[in-house]
Amino acid sequence: MIIKELNRNNDFLPLEQQRSSINNNQPIEDTTFAGTLKSLINDTNNLQIESSQLTESMIKGEPVDIHDVMIAAQKSKTAFQLLMELRNKGLDLYREVLRMQI
Repeated sequence: MIIKELNRNNDFLPLEQQRSSINNNQPIEDTTFAGTLKSLINDTNNLQIESSQLTESMIKGEPVDIHDVMIAAQKSKTAFQLLMELRNKGLDLYREVLRMQI
């Protein structure tokens, strides 16, 4: 008879994640909605920082290709627009829930 060790930290995780953590003893990736949202925010922030650094380098006269600057600026703009649309959809959802009658 095999008795599995109880891991109190995994009691409320989905079964698939519980099994993988018992078998591998590795930390579980944060695949929750909040974790994904944090990752998106961090990626957007990193793209904006990279874009501003390239723009400052170009303004200072350092040897930077103009197309790299423009590509970085467009990437950061697109990522920010996506983040703003997700925020707007989240606010719309919140307002819709507030309008529900119980």
